[in-house]
Amino acid sequence: MGEARSAPTVGQMVLGMRLRDLREKAGVNYDQAARALHVNQTTVRRMEKAEVGLKLPYVEKLLQTYGAEQQEIDSFLSLAEEANRPGWWHRFRDVLPDWFSLYVSLEGAASRIRAYEPHFIPGLLQTEDYARALLSIGFPHGSDRELERRVALRMERQELLTRPDAPHLWVVMDETVLRLSIGGPAVMRAQVDRLIEAVQRPNITLQVVPFSAGPHPGMGGPFQLFRFQIPELPDIVYAEGLTGAGYLDQRSDVVAYLEALDRMGTQATPARRTENFLRGIRKEL
Repeated sequence: MGEARSAPTVGQMVLGMRLRDLREKAGVNYDQAARALHVNQTTVRRMEKAEVGLKLPYVEKLLQTYGAEQQEIDSFLSLAEEANRPGWWHRFRDVLPDWFSLYVSLEGAASRIRAYEPHFIPGLLQTEDYARALLSIGFPHGSDRELERRVALRMERQELLTRPDAPHLWVVMDETVLRLSIGGPAVMRAQVDRLIEAVQRPNITLQVVPFSAGPHPGMGGPFQLFRFQIPELPDIVYAEGLTGAGYLDQRSDVVAYLEALDRMGTQATPARRTENFLRGIRKEL
């Protein structure tokens, strides 16, 4: 059996999908693939879904079964070896829940991130003091060391926005986010200043839904939509609700969230006016 772990890397997800495509193109069914490995069908299915690690001997045998040439096999094995390496966030495994490591992996691989936030400043745009104040509320029983580790992880995640291949971040947030005092007036003033700086970057779009806009489609809870330049990866939505959070990639689900974002965008202040809106909030602080 492959090595089980709670969250795959994006690389493992992509290679799992490629294994599936190669199997289907070769006309090999799950039973035939499983017999080649002397395992049951579940193992092959889980490899394709990236629910288990990619054991290189298994991958090599499957590729041979699918009729791949040696050069293709060697290239695939090299990619699989790289994909199996833990991401940079593995250093924070002491404070990073397994289920959220997939989120960080998707975030780092995305070419476009669209998000709705009804409560708090998005993590990628938070100041260190705002993050510290918010995380101390979210983890009231954690030690000071754990708090600082969580803050450090959040700050390191933000580095993706300044990479040469930085994703485009487009956030729609409720006015409540700016009115809810986290850490006190001084922290909020610095946080709004940070947002004013952020909207001047070409790869960041920020819209605010004012109180006057009334109800809108996204009021069920925060969510993020990741889009990738990797052909094999579909759009993926991470959605939070009252009873938990989950990842959605079925096209019908993703379209529903896309439509909600588009409708919220029309109710929000146009992006070109966001800076003036933020400066108005800043004066009140």
